[in-house]
Amino acid sequence: MNSIASTLTSILSTENAVLSWENLTPSQQHKIQQGIDSKSHPSCIVYPHSQAELAAVIAIANSHQWRVLTCGSGSKINWGGLAKNIDIIVSTEGINQLIEHAVGDLTVTVEAGMKFAHLQEILAKHHQFLALDPAFPNSATIGGIVATADTGSLRQRYGGVRDQLLGITFIRADGQIAKAGGRVVKNVAGYDLMKLFTGAYGTLGIISQVTFRVYPIPETSGTVILTGKPEAISQAVRTLQSSELTPTQVDLLSSKLVNNLNLGTGIGLIARFQSINESVQEQSKRLLAIGEKLGLNGVIYSENQEADLWQRLPEQIHSHVTESTITCKIGVLPTAAVKILNQIDFGLIHISSGLGLVRLESQEQILLLRNLCVANSGFLSILSAPVELKERFDVWGNIGNSLAVMHRIKEQFDGNFILSPGRFVGGI
Repeated sequence: MNSIASTLTSILSTENAVLSWENLTPSQQHKIQQGIDSKSHPSCIVYPHSQAELAAVIAIANSHQWRVLTCGSGSKINWGGLAKNIDIIVSTEGINQLIEHAVGDLTVTVEAGMKFAHLQEILAKHHQFLALDPAFPNSATIGGIVATADTGSLRQRYGGVRDQLLGITFIRADGQIAKAGGRVVKNVAGYDLMKLFTGAYGTLGIISQVTFRVYPIPETSGTVILTGKPEAISQAVRTLQSSELTPTQVDLLSSKLVNNLNLGTGIGLIARFQSINESVQEQSKRLLAIGEKLGLNGVIYSENQEADLWQRLPEQIHSHVTESTITCKIGVLPTAAVKILNQIDFGLIHISSGLGLVRLESQEQILLLRNLCVANSGFLSILSAPVELKERFDVWGNIGNSLAVMHRIKEQFDGNFILSPGRFVGGI
């Protein structure tokens, strides 16, 4: 065992909590290598089993200035920029306990390593759910979801990760445990560390515990699919947005995505209604009628077919791809969403936020789409891509005049720059 691994083993009480790099399986090594630059040679991966152990690991790493890449299960370790010159990998997967589920208050507190799917199972026993729909829901951990700000089209009704986060506990770069927020829905105004840590990719501190607001599971669900010409879909979106209809999820789908899912031809509009049975039926029929007037093809999905459709939709972007495939997050003015989508083979855009996911195949496609997004007051950032491409290409793109402020914040939270260096905007 190498010297770093030996040092870490001596401070952890749990057996097999430190695995030297040479003892990892080829698949474990390969997964990690998708998130680090080619100059990194990690000595080991560490699995603390308590927040106190995690704090001890980070404290000793800071004292030796060992650079740390943190992850949960590693399902998104290849997202964002490549971490640079990494010495150790720290996984929170073993810190995964339920701390408190205040059923009556509609809040839940869990440790960061808990799997998203497991948390939903716990909540479902009380007819509640966490209103997020991240990529890889069966393997993604709660901490990883917060660190990458990862949710999908449920933001139409419930907002993003930041909107549902009530409190966090995190390990500072010096190994101290700190807290922000609480478990009540309204907190005192002040410097919002929860929003700061959400989407920071572990570069400011390591999230060890989170508190979310949760919601009752809706009684019934139904989904309407409209497909056809872009002009008619645009009109359907405008009509939907100005109506009294209240969908929980609404996305625009590219033509190839529509075709792959056997939903029809042309681009698509997918809208989900969740409420009492009578409301779902009435709203579904009204949207279907809007589509018929515009010459669009319409179908209503329900029960198992509907659940299967919403499961397969993100898989078309994130799964069943080769290592050369590039997945990106985009943002545009919602009014430009249909125009942008018409230029994309595989992609979807949420109609209210203008945020979306796309699947690309080359650097040229990235440049063309990024320029198109920027021209429409938006952005394109790369989630996953081959290491070689990320080493020579700007993953995040131009972020305006905020980089100097972000660097100062990084210096305040992580003066030695040991936490996931290089993974976030501007090499932070």
